[in-house]
Amino acid sequence: MPFPRTHLEPEHEMFRDQVRRFLKDTMSGKVGKWREQGHVDREDFTAFGANGWLCLWAEEDYGGPGIRDIRYDQVLQEETIRWTDIGFFHNAHSMLVGPYLDRFATAEQKARFLPGAVSGETIMAIAMTEPDTGSDLAAIRTKAEDRGDHYLLTGAKTFISNGIIGDLFVVAAKTGEKRGEIGLFVVTSDMAGFSRGRHLKKMGLPVQDTAEIRFDKVKVPKANLLGDPGKGFAYMAECLAVERTMSAISSLSHAQAAFDITLEFIKERRAFGQPVGAFQNTRFVMADLRARLDAAQAYLDQCVVLANEDKLTPEDAAGAKLLCSELQGEVVDAGLQFHGGAGYMDEYEISHMFRDARIARIYAGTSEIMKEIIGRGLGLGERDLR
Repeated sequence: MPFPRTHLEPEHEMFRDQVRRFLKDTMSGKVGKWREQGHVDREDFTAFGANGWLCLWAEEDYGGPGIRDIRYDQVLQEETIRWTDIGFFHNAHSMLVGPYLDRFATAEQKARFLPGAVSGETIMAIAMTEPDTGSDLAAIRTKAEDRGDHYLLTGAKTFISNGIIGDLFVVAAKTGEKRGEIGLFVVTSDMAGFSRGRHLKKMGLPVQDTAEIRFDKVKVPKANLLGDPGKGFAYMAECLAVERTMSAISSLSHAQAAFDITLEFIKERRAFGQPVGAFQNTRFVMADLRARLDAAQAYLDQCVVLANEDKLTPEDAAGAKLLCSELQGEVVDAGLQFHGGAGYMDEYEISHMFRDARIARIYAGTSEIMKEIIGRGLGLGERDLR
């Protein structure tokens, strides 16, 4: 049995039951279609919106329930991964993109953008990564030129989640010549000069549509600028702790689900006249993973508590992201191994989980970047030691 999780209250478990019933009965059967077409349907976002599960933090004035307890988002993500697919990126919509509107948008901007985001009629994405830049966000080349009453946006982005079905993009663009002088702009897909490039094919996460998008002299009204035009880099840094916590939640939920699938399989699969789970090596590996999953869950749950109190440090968030994404890879690898040849077949879920897990150590900041953040927090940066 998993270790008890004391940070959740009865109301969170009631919410879990509600979400689980809906996903199991209404959406779990759609996964095959999603994987084949390469994205969820718009109706799946509006279904979440109809249940009040998108942008839970949004205030009632904008159509939301005003729930700022991240534990609800944690439960929602855990159940989504267990009953549908890790690639259903409603979490990116609500908790990666949404916080930029929550923290930096004016009341007028919120009134324009949030009602559609809450209902699911407006699907959101964030456009940071470029063909020649990954984790080095300060090196982006997309430019936003001040033209008086508007900005002229030119450039390209890649690896954009929700890029194919997205309607609203929070775009990071250079506003000056200095490194890191960046602004954040709300760009909608109906603006002249906006276009989508390739629907990118990936090793895993087929449900999470990933695309290239281009800006060919897009006129972005100044009313669509979020905050100060030169502070976008600081704004991104401010939101990254929660983003990495949400990534850790996804990774650990995926790992927990893979563990449970494997445990069930090895109790039934037989080799040399006995269940695979009866072999000492199998028992030892599974016991080790169970203990480490529980330890990681306890750490992650505490990060969620700290995030609720706005006390989560970048180093702690990086630790959670590093720990959970690396453990996710180990769990699905062991799970596939214990499935034997069956694990290599698409008809077994562990096969999909193995492929889907690999990106977790790359997106939202690579494991190497996470180690760099943690190391600098220990006073081990180059400048600290000079």
